[in-house]
This record gives sequence, C-alpha cells and structure tokens, in this order.
Amino acid sequence: MDAILLQILNGLDKGSAYALIALGLTLIFGTLGVVNFAHGALFMIGAFCAVTLQKLMNLSFVTIDESQTDFLGNPLKVETPYVEAWFGPEFGATIIDWSVPLAILFAIPIMLAVGYVMERGLIKHFYKRPHADQILVTFGLAIVLQEIVKYFFGANPIQTPPPDALSGSIDLGTMIGFDPNAIIYPIWRLVYFGFAVAIIGAVFSFLQFTTFGMVVRAGMADRETVGLLGINIDRRFTIMFGIAAAVAGLAGVMYGPLNPPNYHMGMDFLVLSFVVVVVGGMGSLPGAVLAGFLLGILESFASTTWATTTIPGINQIIIYLVAIIVLLTRPRGLMGRKGVMEE
Repeated sequence: MDAILLQILNGLDKGSAYALIALGLTLIFGTLGVVNFAHGALFMIGAFCAVTLQKLMNLSFVTIDESQTDFLGNPLKVETPYVEAWFGPEFGATIIDWSVPLAILFAIPIMLAVGYVMERGLIKHFYKRPHADQILVTFGLAIVLQEIVKYFFGANPIQTPPPDALSGSIDLGTMIGFDPNAIIYPIWRLVYFGFAVAIIGAVFSFLQFTTFGMVVRAGMADRETVGLLGINIDRRFTIMFGIAAAVAGLAGVMYGPLNPPNYHMGMDFLVLSFVVVVVGGMGSLPGAVLAGFLLGILESFASTTWATTTIPGINQIIIYLVAIIVLLTRPRGLMGRKGVMEE
C-alpha cells in the first residue's frame, strides 16, 4: 500500500506540471481558437525568470578584509551580495535563500507582458488562418525563444535550489499511520502539488465567480453574440492570453527546483501537454486538469521497476497508448465539447 501511495504522489508531482501547462493551452484554444505550440516556451521562460532573479540576488561587490589574510599574508578579498549589504547579513541571506518563491512576484508581470506582446504582435494575425498555419508559426516562435534563452544562459542546466527550510524530506508514513520511514517524500514536491492546486483553483474561481470570467465563458460559447452586446470581447481574450502565459510561467518558476532549468525544457513538456489536452478534450478546462493528473499518475506507475521489466519502454509510451485508447473510445476526449475541432 505504501508503494502504491508513493507512486501516486510521484504521479501528482509530474501531473501538476502537465495540468498547469494544459490548462493554459486550453484557455488559449478555448478563447482564441489558436493552437499555440509556443506555450511550452512560456513554461521555460517562467523557469528562467527564477534563474534570472537568483542571479540578480547574488550580484555582489568585493571588499578588502584587513582582518583576514591568505597564505601569503595578503588581505582577503570578500564578496558581499548587494542584498545582504542593503538588508543586513541575516535578512539578506534569507531573501537570497527564498529566491525561487519570490520569483513568483518577479515572473507574473513579465509573463503577462510576454503573453500580451505575443498575442498582439503575432498570434492575432492568425485567428482566421487554418490550424496548420497556427501550429507552424507558433512552433517557429518557440524555437526562436528557445535559442534566445540558450544564447543568454547557455546550454547546460542551471540549478535553482529551493529554500533550505523546504529542501529536505518529510516522513509521510508516520503522519498517515504507516510504518515509520515507509514513505519519505521531498517537501518541495508536495509544495509544488499544493501550488498547482492553488493556481488551478484560482483560475477556475476567476472564470466562475467574477463578471470578467463570466463574460469570457460566454464569449467562449458564442463570441458573436457577446460582441453584439457591445462588449469588447477581443480585449478580454487578450487578457486571458496573458493569464494563460502567466499560468505556464508560474508552473515553470516552481518546477525549477525539481528539474534544473535548461533551454529545451519547454519542448520536453510541450508534446506531452498537447496529448494531455487532446485526452482531456479540446477546449475543456476540467478535462485538461483531469487528464494532466491522470496521465501523470499512469506515467509514474509505468516507470516502476516491475513495469519496465515486464514491458520494456512502457514508461516512454504509456501516455500515447492511453491517448490512443481514449480517442478510439471517446473521439472528443474525456470531457470534450461537441463541434470543437470537428469542422
């Protein structure tokens, strides 16, 4: 039982990333009708927002400490981060230590701006173009963004450690009644899952309980009628594109401590996230979230030693096998709406 629970936890960890990226993809497709292959790049940009803030916080100046000398008797050069000089050694060190969570505040305006510029500068010109054209242009944009990040940050992964207080593991076994040390699980993975649930809940609450969200949902169902009521639905959809970009970016910010950011991480998640969207049902927000967590859990179980020994390579293809089975039995996906992508 403890092994099963451990695999479910591992699946929720990966499924959280799938669900957040797929949620943003579905928001864009549901509002604008655009198949955005650059969405994985937004996930990557979010991760590198955390990298950038970490580098900024570690900028330092050099001072000469006469009280310390090297082996030749010369005064030592001491590097002091500006943050520690401004806020004091202890509080400054704490700020640097919590740079990844603080990057959430740093990333939100950046991702909103990136989403706005992307939609107004490029994607709005492809609203009425075939989906194939949308895929080609957004995929090209994703490659450009990937190469820009590679140029400035290099090709190697960059470590973005979590705060020391959240970097250890917790004995979940004892907490839920299992034997001690039966389930030792990293704290940050639990934090990431909780963060994903909070973001998903915030997005659904925004769409369900705010006037802005209700207008957006109405526009997703019947854009022309909402426009005839005198509502500038295009402006609201542009804002939703920025929100979708922010969701993907925040998913990337918090994912950095789990997997060090690199320039191709967006592409690594992109194809799988589109599979998640298709399995959940094109245009269905609940379907995207459900499929994200479901496929994450299935991938976790398929990665166990027993599964890979019984069926070698099953962990690499399980998501695609599930997609085939779902689409053969439910062509619109688990929660897809009639008429979406069927014209």
